[in-house]
Amino acid sequence: MNKTDKVKKPVLKRNNKNNRPAGESKAEPKRRQNTKSSASKTTRSSSKRTVLRKPKEPSRKTPVKIIPLGGLNEIGKNCTVIECSNDMFIIDCGMAFPDSELLGVDIVLPDYSYVEKNIDKLRGVVLTHGHEDHIGGLPYFLRKFNVPVYGTRLTLGLVEGKLEEHGILAGSKLNVVTPGQTVKLGCMAVEFIRVNHSIPDAVGMAIHTPAGILIHTGDFKVDYTPIEGGIIDLQRFAELGSKGVLALMSDSTNADRPGFTMSERKVGESFEKLFVQAEGKRLIIATFASNIHRIQQIINNAVSTGRKVAVSGRSMVKVISVGIELGYLKVPDGVLVDIEMVSRYPADKMVIVTTGSQGEPMSALTRMANNEHRQVSITPNDFIIISANPIPGNEKLVTRVINELMKLGAHVVYENIYEVHVSGHACQEEQKLILSITKPKFFIPVHGEYKHLYQHKATAMAVGIPESNIILGDNGFVIETDNVDIKVTGTVPAGRVFVDGLGVGDVGSVVLRDRKHLAEDGLIVAVATIDRDTGMILSGPDVVSRGFVYVRESEELLGEAKKLLSETLQDCLDRNLKDWNSIKTKMKDNLSNYIFEKTKRTPMILPIIMEL
Repeated sequence: MNKTDKVKKPVLKRNNKNNRPAGESKAEPKRRQNTKSSASKTTRSSSKRTVLRKPKEPSRKTPVKIIPLGGLNEIGKNCTVIECSNDMFIIDCGMAFPDSELLGVDIVLPDYSYVEKNIDKLRGVVLTHGHEDHIGGLPYFLRKFNVPVYGTRLTLGLVEGKLEEHGILAGSKLNVVTPGQTVKLGCMAVEFIRVNHSIPDAVGMAIHTPAGILIHTGDFKVDYTPIEGGIIDLQRFAELGSKGVLALMSDSTNADRPGFTMSERKVGESFEKLFVQAEGKRLIIATFASNIHRIQQIINNAVSTGRKVAVSGRSMVKVISVGIELGYLKVPDGVLVDIEMVSRYPADKMVIVTTGSQGEPMSALTRMANNEHRQVSITPNDFIIISANPIPGNEKLVTRVINELMKLGAHVVYENIYEVHVSGHACQEEQKLILSITKPKFFIPVHGEYKHLYQHKATAMAVGIPESNIILGDNGFVIETDNVDIKVTGTVPAGRVFVDGLGVGDVGSVVLRDRKHLAEDGLIVAVATIDRDTGMILSGPDVVSRGFVYVRESEELLGEAKKLLSETLQDCLDRNLKDWNSIKTKMKDNLSNYIFEKTKRTPMILPIIMEL
């Protein structure tokens, strides 16, 4: 065998620069390096490759409960409990005005029975702003639960007046806060954030809890040219959003209105034009008593046109006094005059600011329209501006007042085309803005009827919040979140408590049913007197009708009714019935059947039997 025929061992050729086997791709050494790197959980700089790690799953934390006692599926009586571990506090303590079915009821309050059962956990009440639907129930609440109350200067200034009326101001614990301040409430902390609304000193809240950050906007809008107090603190809302917001609770009142809410300054521009139109006439302007921004613009226009300003309406006088005292209203000396002095000034030099923009039966404007106001009589020389939109349900009342004012010859401005009113609540684009900058994991629409909550849900979904992360709640729902998920875990009592005169809660469904029955069908009272010893009928039965029929025109009907009652009573006595309740029931049933047969009406029948 020649040397050339010997079998040679294969020579492994290597690249001079990289010292790698021939035929091996350039990526192979890197793969080996990366394999070693992943095993040691380190990445060598030579590989220039980033290892992607699986996102960390959120951990469950101490759950926080959100329990609305009012303000959902309704307008008014806003009240929400926030509870975590052994601590809880309340956001707002509002009231609602009764609807037409609540006969005789003055105001409607939330049901605080859940709070009463957990009173040892209650750390205080925090207030968003000074409107009645957010502070109106506070005097009744503090009668039972004397806990600390936190609010801005103007809000607590209005609260003080209410508590003084109820005689509980001296013992109350009112604490003034400012936007940017944080208050510790047990294991939670509440940070107050400036927002714009139709009343100064309104705030939203960031609630720092063990489960995460909750945001409650309160009533708000985004006004870049506010009359007073600066614009809404969008920067702070955005900062919280970058940190991570667990849940957002946001005002839904205008959720069905597209676009943006106009600035309050737009009303001021309209007032300037209308003051010119009203030259030579007396101006009467009706608006919400709490709208201090609007009142300020009325005063500014009055000063510029050389007019004096008088105030009519108890609530209007109170709010303006507080506004001036705390510096939220700037009124030059000599501009305000007493309503009693109106007649001493020329009509074209007067502006009367009054309550009654919602057509309330006892308001100052309604009394003017009915010629019942002691100081003001409406004439064709009056130029009247109703600077408010009717609250749903008040349209008929407002229309009635406008008609009566026009019948007296006054010129009345009330249409939207005059732009004499702007809302204090955010429309859809502002709601999208808050949703976008806070970037909440979960969303709970608040403050509004169901249609408002539903539309706000649609807006939230439009900006990317999953439907599964949105809760459409109701009063009494226990909404619970632990940083991982959110769900309704139960319910608590959350009905309505009626205030009638000095009585709180003593008027219930039975009483209201009777009142409605009396209002619709009237009353018949049947009175009889019986000898206790002999069981003989001494007098009656006499029939008294109220609100059923006119007696003089229904003598035959009532005569037959008396005859029927007499026969029924005598029959019961002949059968030796001694149970007065059974006798009354028999009289009531027989008379009710007879009346319905003759009239197709069902009046309330009240039998009364007296013994002698």
